[in-house]
Parts: sequence; C-alpha cells; structure tokens
Amino acid sequence: MMKKGLLTVISGASGTGKGTVCKKLLAELPEMFYSISATTRQPRTGEVDGKEYFFISVEQFKSWLAEEKFLEYAEVYGNFYGTPAHKIEERRNSGVDVLLEIDVQGALKVMDKCPDGVYIFLLPPSFDELCNRIKNRGTETPDVLQRRIESAKNEIALGKKYQYVVVNDTVDAAVAKIKAIITAERCKVSRNLDEIDIFS
Repeated sequence: MMKKGLLTVISGASGTGKGTVCKKLLAELPEMFYSISATTRQPRTGEVDGKEYFFISVEQFKSWLAEEKFLEYAEVYGNFYGTPAHKIEERRNSGVDVLLEIDVQGALKVMDKCPDGVYIFLLPPSFDELCNRIKNRGTETPDVLQRRIESAKNEIALGKKYQYVVVNDTVDAAVAKIKAIITAERCKVSRNLDEIDIFS
C-alpha cells in the first residue's frame, strides 16, 4: 500500500520571511510539491502568474468558491486568497509530499480539514525586526503598513495553535530545523503502521 504524502503547512505573520524560507526549503527538497494559492491581489514586482500565485479576478474567485474548489480561503487586507484542494489531494494520494505556505487564518481552517498535516509557525527574531522587514518592502501605503503591523501582533498570538515553532533568525538555520521536523514526522509510528504490520 502506497504511503500517503506528508502535508507540511508553514505560516506566520506578514514579514516573517515565509516566502524566502519556503523557496530554499524546496531547493533542498525538490521532491516536494509546492501548492500555489489563488489570489485576487495584484502581483508584486517580479511575481509571475502560475508561479508564486494564480492571480485571478474577484468574479473568478467567487466562481471557484461556489464550486467548492478551495481547501480554505480567507480575505486578507481586502484581497481574497484560496488553496485549490484537488491538487493537494492528488499529489498526497500518489505518495508525494506537499508544502503549503499560507497565512494564519487559512492554516487554522486547514487544521480542521487535515488533522494529519504538519503545522509549523515561523517567528521573526524580534518584533522590531518584523516591523523593519515590513517597512523595507516599500510596497505598502502608510495606512496599510500600520494595519499589517497591528495584524502581525494578533497573528503571532495564534502561533500557540501550531505543532511546531521555528525562529527565522537566518534562513539556513530555519530551513535546517524545518527539514528535521519533516524527517521526524515521516518516521512517526502512525505514518508507518504498514511496515510494522509486516512483522506481525
């Protein structure tokens, strides 16, 4: 019997460095499938449709929602984000590990639907560092910037609901810890009952 692929969910407050950490993690674990979310927000400089996100209209998003195509969805800072469910299940059922990088709201919904997932909360080295990272993006207006900083405080408080927490002090160290978590999860007894039963 084929072992079901692992679902690893990484999230954290805005400015924590989720994207950078996930990019390096995928480079070191190329066998993982990266689940791309759909969003109604405008692409940032350098972002490509179908690579970082599926950039779609509000109308198309609502159409997908009506067809129950999302594992989870959320409205964040006035934009919609959603995770296409069928792509994840197809990969997992074929034994492929899946990486899902989503915001805290979305992760909490996925926890309810996929209790067998591995949930990792990424923290910044300090709150001051988080504020600096958000400001240094230079992509938000002052009003949106303040909303992101206030929202980050609330999101960090929800980190207690995750199974693991990793501080992103350096990308290399954070990725090494996440890889160790994934290795340990793959070795859990509950994921390897078939192998044990062979000897019964």
